[in-house]
Amino acid sequence: MNNGSCRIIGGNFRGRKIKFDDAESLRPTTDRIRETVFNWLQPYVYQSICLDLFAGSGVLGFEALSRGAAELIFIENNKRTVNSIKKNIAQLKVSDVTIYNEDALRWLSATRENQCFNLVFLDPPFYSDLLVKSSIALNDSGILADDAIIYVEHEGDAEFLAPDNWSCIKDKCAGQVNYKLFELI
Repeated sequence: MNNGSCRIIGGNFRGRKIKFDDAESLRPTTDRIRETVFNWLQPYVYQSICLDLFAGSGVLGFEALSRGAAELIFIENNKRTVNSIKKNIAQLKVSDVTIYNEDALRWLSATRENQCFNLVFLDPPFYSDLLVKSSIALNDSGILADDAIIYVEHEGDAEFLAPDNWSCIKDKCAGQVNYKLFELI
């Protein structure tokens, strides 16, 4: 497998590169999209408790940490990808990060006491039913703070029907990628 890399575009780790093993369906969020997304997230990211479901390269979570998130949990099913994230955690010397090598739907279905996230990145593999399933599971999990912000990324030719209590506050398309920001209502 080829190694890939992404650079962190803002915050304390600005310009630093994270490396990852290419894996099937792994498509890190591009610099251009991340710049827009983190401009949207500026009022929310500092001191946030973040969840990066379907972490992949981990670039969204690392970008949040770079910009002042207080805590981050990565969920990633692919063992090689998890190992890459662990190497990047060590390289960046970040703390308050936990990584679970687990299926996101299984992780969401487990009882989680005392866990409450106010920023969630939901970017499952494209062309699967995981976005709908994971958004429902996330919504039903009880781990979303009352003021939670959820970032969603999905393929450009698909419609996404969010749970009824999610309100879309930002929405954009770049090429084959739709990206949206939701808040709980």
